Amino acid sequence: MHNMFDLKDEYKNKEMSEDQINAMKAAIEQAKKDSAKSHNVVIFQRIIATAAAFLMAFIILPNTSGNVAYAMSQIPLLGKLVEVVTFRDYQYEDECNTANVEVPELAAVEEELSKETVITKGVAGEALIEEDVVEQKKETLQKTMDEINEEIQTITEPFIEEFKTNLENEEGYQDLIVESEVINTTSEYFTLKLICYIANASGTEWNYYYTIDLNTGERLTLKNIFKEGADYITPISENIKTQMEEQMAADENVYYWLYDEMEEFNFKQIAENQFFYINENGEVVISFNEGDVAPMYMGVVEFVIEEDAINNIRR
Repeated sequence: MHNMFDLKDEYKNKEMSEDQINAMKAAIEQAKKDSAKSHNVVIFQRIIATAAAFLMAFIILPNTSGNVAYAMSQIPLLGKLVEVVTFRDYQYEDECNTANVEVPELAAVEEELSKETVITKGVAGEALIEEDVVEQKKETLQKTMDEINEEIQTITEPFIEEFKTNLENEEGYQDLIVESEVINTTSEYFTLKLICYIANASGTEWNYYYTIDLNTGERLTLKNIFKEGADYITPISENIKTQMEEQMAADENVYYWLYDEMEEFNFKQIAENQFFYINENGEVVISFNEGDVAPMYMGVVEFVIEEDAINNIRR
């Protein structure tokens, strides 16, 4: 089986037959006539679809210069190249103390990029994917994973060391949990959720989210989701306030710091680097850890931002 890179020489040496070219031209001309008769934009789109179908069927992109490279623009090639492994496994249990720690680490998975990936993702008229460009994206991905792994270790190591210190000092009852979850992996994004829970006199949970843009290999920030220069903080914050008010009105057990007498506690707006992820519906979800915007008993709280609030500023 040929891989993507082996196909490069084959593409350069093949041409469409005259009959194939004539058939494609005839189909395009017929689509044009249909469009002129109906004035329907859907029919016009058939022109593009027809051309693309022929190009995909023969796996050939005609090029007058004879130089055909591999298609790259906005093609998520990195999705199957990321996996989660266990960097550190620490388990402990006695009558007073329990630790269940599995520190995750992102790792690269070397997989063959198939011929089908190029065919189905390629766009007529664009250059094909050059091997050096793919390698550049892999290098970017590796750098991103290294940075995320270092950050995860920086977060989790103090929890483990504190747990061990408390054991030595016989500080009393304590529980420690570190685990992770891959959430909403799509063709565009890979998101890892890191969950840290520690209990001594009381329990506290912190969630951290790490999202990689699979088109670039770079870490996705909240700012990246929106158009350059757009004010995303205000509409997201106002939508969250509205949801807080609605939840409190519907349930007396729900309480957020919006109108507290201690003004400094009241939620005003999200942080520029606020924790977030994109759910399976493509919606932006904002996450707050315990005590950030509500009493500790509320736990970790999340808000799915309504599309109407940010639709006009999303990329």
